[in-house]
Amino acid sequence: MLTSALLSSLAVLAYFSCKGRAYPHGGNDLYQVVMNGQSTFNKGSAEHSIPGDGEVTADSVFSGITTFAHLPSERCWKDKDVDYDIAILGLPFDTATSYRPGARFGPAGIRQGSKRLVLYGGYNVPQNVNPFNSWAKIIDCGDVPVTPYDNALAIEQMQYGHKELLHRTPAAHRLFPGTLAAQFPRLVTLGGDHTIVLPILRSIASAYGPVSVVHFDSHIDTWKPKVFGGKKSEQGAYNHGTYFYHASQEGLIKNGSSIHAGPSDYDNDALCGFHIIEARDIDEIGTKGIAERIKKAVGDNLVYLSIDIDVLDPAFAPATGTPETGGWTTRELRTIIRSLDGVKLVGADVVEVAPAYDTNAELTTMAAADVLFEVISLMVKNPLK
Repeated sequence: MLTSALLSSLAVLAYFSCKGRAYPHGGNDLYQVVMNGQSTFNKGSAEHSIPGDGEVTADSVFSGITTFAHLPSERCWKDKDVDYDIAILGLPFDTATSYRPGARFGPAGIRQGSKRLVLYGGYNVPQNVNPFNSWAKIIDCGDVPVTPYDNALAIEQMQYGHKELLHRTPAAHRLFPGTLAAQFPRLVTLGGDHTIVLPILRSIASAYGPVSVVHFDSHIDTWKPKVFGGKKSEQGAYNHGTYFYHASQEGLIKNGSSIHAGPSDYDNDALCGFHIIEARDIDEIGTKGIAERIKKAVGDNLVYLSIDIDVLDPAFAPATGTPETGGWTTRELRTIIRSLDGVKLVGADVVEVAPAYDTNAELTTMAAADVLFEVISLMVKNPLK
């Protein structure tokens, strides 16, 4: 006879097996279209099955070629016919840092930290979605080859590499006639130091025009070149502390509707049109209050999300170029990101992951991978109208 404890366990298992296909957005027609299984990528084929999804026991997710969350790997730049709805790409660049280098190895580290994301099939319980088993074709395109010898050339390479992938017809374009989701895929970038956001925003602007930016960081990164870097040469003005200044000057950002979350510096932010949420604000208004401020700031605008891993306290993410104590926990950051449901994300990144400074437990790379798991889940839940 089954004990009450065992019956309770069975009830929980039954609840999750039934809940796995339920999506609570009944009023969103576009959402219902894409979530009713009209796209079969990642469903029912051996080629695109997700490790552990529906298996009696999880596959050996620690083995195999390392891509983000074991996603299919494609040679996206070489094969112009490759299509996708969300693509992972790496920008292994770190020669514009001010303190500790090493973020060129960030893309490889984040992929390593993502291996266990699909240990049980990839179902995101809090968001009630499996981003890897949905309407969206998600692939890993690998890294843009970036020179470590010439920063000007490296920025050009990153802009070209991102733009080349952005201007593709999405795989599910027939599901979204007349919408942005039918025109452009969404790219999730693994950094790299934060300088990479300047070429990314240039690429984003070529498709969408200026967008709002949500920036999670312990630093504002809007310094004028004469303050940060000294502008000892023309190229020296472009670094991981000035890229937002340049982006603002170039008209890539919707000034007044962008927001920093986590920083503790203020100068130049008014010039670049950012609102600020300080890390310590979480003690007063909590994660819900922070998410509400972000959503109020960006409104109905298209949004680019940039996440510097140093927004987390070094206790949770020690492997970064410019660590700052007093940051958020991994759970707090993931909760805030999940609360951005409904925001129109056109793209995202996680940057400044420098695996050489991590612990043997890979705390930082796992945190970065988990944060991106939340971001990708948001993208699947919110196709661009």
